[in-house]
Amino acid sequence: MPTVTRWWGSRSDPERIELYTRWSFYSLLGALPLFAVAVLGSAAEPVPDLAVGLFVAGAVATAVGGVLVTRRGLAAHRRGEPLPYRTVAGAFAAAGLMAAAGAWAFGTGGSTPAVPWSVALPLGTVLTACATVWTTRQLLPHTVTIGVLSGFAGHLDGTPAPAAVAQGIALTLAVIGVVLAFRFSVWVLDVVQETARSRGVALQLALAEERLRFARDLHDVMGRDLSTIAVKSQLAGELVRRGQPGAAEELGDIARIAEGSLREVREVVRGYRSADLAGELAGARSVLRAAGVACTVVGEDAGAGLPPQVHTALGWVVREAVTNVLRHSRAAECTITLSVTSEEVRLSVVNDGAGEAGPGRGNGLTGLAERLAGLDGRLSARSAGGRFLLDATLPRVPA
Repeated sequence: MPTVTRWWGSRSDPERIELYTRWSFYSLLGALPLFAVAVLGSAAEPVPDLAVGLFVAGAVATAVGGVLVTRRGLAAHRRGEPLPYRTVAGAFAAAGLMAAAGAWAFGTGGSTPAVPWSVALPLGTVLTACATVWTTRQLLPHTVTIGVLSGFAGHLDGTPAPAAVAQGIALTLAVIGVVLAFRFSVWVLDVVQETARSRGVALQLALAEERLRFARDLHDVMGRDLSTIAVKSQLAGELVRRGQPGAAEELGDIARIAEGSLREVREVVRGYRSADLAGELAGARSVLRAAGVACTVVGEDAGAGLPPQVHTALGWVVREAVTNVLRHSRAAECTITLSVTSEEVRLSVVNDGAGEAGPGRGNGLTGLAERLAGLDGRLSARSAGGRFLLDATLPRVPA
């Protein structure tokens, strides 16, 4: 059981929904032989053994054909391809065998609902499997055809025409309901998968935007200084070749510009690598919402007036927490709470997608705990009730 739990837990939400939808289809279609046995049990007259054998064999073949059509239909739907013709034709042939055997088995020359049901059940099963690819507009005419065939079979068995028409309409509506339910499930699966793809694209765009910002800042810092260095280097070289004074001054300017440029680059990198609480909270809202996670920040203004080292440490907590939400959970909501008292500062990050992370697992939380310990702070991480809590506590004025 733990193995099954881990296997299920390792799947993403779209993968879980895809597995649930697929096996729901398989289970319903594969249960056709059980329905066939139930119909046989309701027969009022003795049924010939050969007819029973053909009816049950047709039910098994139809169930197998329906599962195959569903399996290949889901794969074809994912690739945008039509249903395999031979698979569909084989499944409908098996359904036709079951329908013919049912009409023979239950045909008594009187009025029995088993005959129209034995026709509608196998044909409707295969048509339901085709709903994985066929559109509603393609499916509806076939449902009407199944209803007409069912009503006609009942009429041949002796059911009066008005009653046969009523049976055909009722079975048509029943088949339409099941087929549209399958079609709706496929549509829901499409929506979930598209939402997951959109969430991934939005996250990639947010990361790309941050990389572009860094590249833009680096270009603004380095572009002007490197151009100046290139010009002064050419000037110094020309002065040396001509034996004229001034080359030393130009080389001194080049050194000063290079040192200034190095300091500015370090500032840019430090700003990129460091963690500021206000900036990290703003970034957390942006990135999490881009990833489809609702983010709520409580007590953001309470951070005003805290020492710089506390701001930086809490900024790292927010950054690590957001990273864990994106990488290790399937959270839909995340709440960040900052509370400040006269003695300590507490930052809590709670999400509803509890993962496997913990204080002793992973380099990120381990390094974060060590960073807080250097300021006499504490870090705790735990899962409870499907929620993951990351809690950091620091003295308001570190020693």
